[in-house]
Amino acid sequence: MAPRLKERYQKEIVPALMKTLDFDNVMQVPRVQKIVLNIGMGEAMDNAKALDAAVEDLTKMTGQKPVITRARKDIANFKLRAGRAIGTKVTLRGERMWSFLDRLINVALPRMRDFRGVSPNTFDGRGNYTIGFREQLVFPEIQYDKIDKIRGFEVTIVTSAQTDDAARELLRLLGMPFRTEG
Repeated sequence: MAPRLKERYQKEIVPALMKTLDFDNVMQVPRVQKIVLNIGMGEAMDNAKALDAAVEDLTKMTGQKPVITRARKDIANFKLRAGRAIGTKVTLRGERMWSFLDRLINVALPRMRDFRGVSPNTFDGRGNYTIGFREQLVFPEIQYDKIDKIRGFEVTIVTSAQTDDAARELLRLLGMPFRTEG
């Protein structure tokens, strides 16, 4: 069974985007390619158990085991050595990506403290959108009693859009609650 957001994308959003962005071919319509969740952890150098807890949190949020990211080079100011574990990330594609995006838009974002919408300006110039979270508790899969520490993380939504405006329109039609300035 296809996730409901994916079905809505195929049936309603693609025709609407073709009309608004004036595309001739359905293959020109921007789509969500992948979603990357990332937890950068400077404290992992001192506390190896913290990395395990972060891996467990990401696994609960996404249903997929994350990989541990390692430092590429030495940086003396940060007491960092090449090859040391400094974070964890997971890349979602396909069905898991669509169900995660659905949960992100409809469950996690509304649970944020003092939520008034996400910024419409954090696109990178190539149609990719990044949201930073201060705590992992916005996802209902994470239980407050079971975590060792509140951690921030980033969610990057990678789209096939050529421009930020096309990507913004795609995410708006998917239901992303953008903040209205003014």
